Amino acid sequence: MDYFCDVINRIAKKKILEMAKKFPIIVLTGPRQSGKTTISKQSFPDYRYVSLENPDDLNFALSDPKGFLSFYDKKVIIDEAQNVPELFSYLQQIVDTSNHTGQYILTGSQNYLMMEKISQSLAGRVYLMNLLPLSFDELKSEKNFDLDSVIFEGGYPRIYDKKIAPQDFFPSYIQTYVERDVRTILNVQDISTFQKFIQLCAVHAGQLFNASAISNALGLSVKTVQNWISILETSFIVFQLKPWHNNFSKRVVKTPKLYFYDSGLLSHLLGKENKEDWIVSSHKGVLFENTIITNILKDHYNQGASRNFYFWRDSNGNEIDLIIEKGKNVQCIELKSSQTVKPEYLKSLHYLDKIAPQFDLEHYLINTQDQTQKRSNETILSWKDTDLLIM
Repeated sequence: MDYFCDVINRIAKKKILEMAKKFPIIVLTGPRQSGKTTISKQSFPDYRYVSLENPDDLNFALSDPKGFLSFYDKKVIIDEAQNVPELFSYLQQIVDTSNHTGQYILTGSQNYLMMEKISQSLAGRVYLMNLLPLSFDELKSEKNFDLDSVIFEGGYPRIYDKKIAPQDFFPSYIQTYVERDVRTILNVQDISTFQKFIQLCAVHAGQLFNASAISNALGLSVKTVQNWISILETSFIVFQLKPWHNNFSKRVVKTPKLYFYDSGLLSHLLGKENKEDWIVSSHKGVLFENTIITNILKDHYNQGASRNFYFWRDSNGNEIDLIIEKGKNVQCIELKSSQTVKPEYLKSLHYLDKIAPQFDLEHYLINTQDQTQKRSNETILSWKDTDLLIM
């Protein structure tokens, strides 16, 4: 087992072990190389392991799914389980006729295919966890842990484990992703255009998603752009942050914003060649915003905290970068890539107080400083302390 991955404390492990005592099946989804296999083996060291990307095991499962599950009857980790959809109906029969918890650990890097089969066959029998690349809390043991590094390098464990330069890691990662996942999910013939599409998505990161602008730039139909975005979403490359329009006026923006799950990948696609580039870049705000929002998602996913994440903007330009909603409790979060706290930042942060009195609003400004300050009407939160947002 790789040294770095062996010693690092993956926060999600605690929740996985807890849920394995309550559910017969645990499903881990997330991007390729986010550490799903490693955390599965660490959490369940006495389980048998089989990968459905191994040709022999894949052929066994495809040709005889019932026999495959008889051979791997219980306490087994099945990697890339979505490669054999026929397994899911047999798994339903097995767990329904037994009273065991933690029987199967399934992993998959194609969320759509996994969720489709789970909803058809395994609803109510599965605990689902999204495992994203390493969070700030998990990287704090790195000697070079700082904001510049996490923006430039991202969170893929292999970069830290093998000390791989981002400019060496990400080109091959993208090529492998395109060859494996894109061709599997959708028969994309023009791979070079799809790669240009990924790069164009990076240019549009942090912006309202405009399928027409991208389709015009690449000479594609809007429908094709929408289909390709769904591919990037289902394989955990990008996600869309939906607007919060809870009973507000029609002047509220209702178009989602586009973000990348890994800041290192986004930095690479934007052409950043060293970790200081982002500071003087026109993409400075976007890279900081993308990095912080993604890490907040990681914090919540790792704890198994189910929340609704949004942004808010109206037609007059008033905006809150991130809204985290849990019932009536709503966290309003403004993100600024500077160490300065200006009055206009706080004014924008409190804008919703006037139009959303039915909610209990908490106010946070996250910037690049290292210290968190609690004030009477808001909290100035250090970029390092996003885990404090978990309700």
